[in-house]
Amino acid sequence: MSENFHVVCPHCSVTNRLSAGQLADGGHCGRCKQPLFDARPAELSEESFERHIAGNDIPVVVDFWAPWCGPCRTMAPHFERAAAELEPRVRLAKLNSDEAQAVAARYGIRSIPTLIAFRGGREVARQSGAMDTKGLVRWVTANT
Repeated sequence: MSENFHVVCPHCSVTNRLSAGQLADGGHCGRCKQPLFDARPAELSEESFERHIAGNDIPVVVDFWAPWCGPCRTMAPHFERAAAELEPRVRLAKLNSDEAQAVAARYGIRSIPTLIAFRGGREVARQSGAMDTKGLVRWVTANT
């Protein structure tokens, strides 16, 4: 019997169940038919955050950022490249801390960018400060 994985769609936030083979191929959402992985970080909102953190069987790494933050803007293309390298083993996601202040406060975000790695809905690692693609991939791989 093959192992199944729950993966939350980055487009419509519906939870999908995939076999290991489907996960390796990336899969498509059963509801909206969009790819579950498109080599880009998922954009989370205050409303979708908990569903993505708790609903994914794969690790989720969230970049807490803000549009006015220079280091956040510098790291953004590196984070996107890291998503392309790490999917579908890990979901990379972004959360605008200005728009989701309650979530940022709940996780004690004091400086941005801050990355938090989640597994099974729980925080397993945290890192503040901008990184390049190699540093991001290395940190995510070591902490998920």
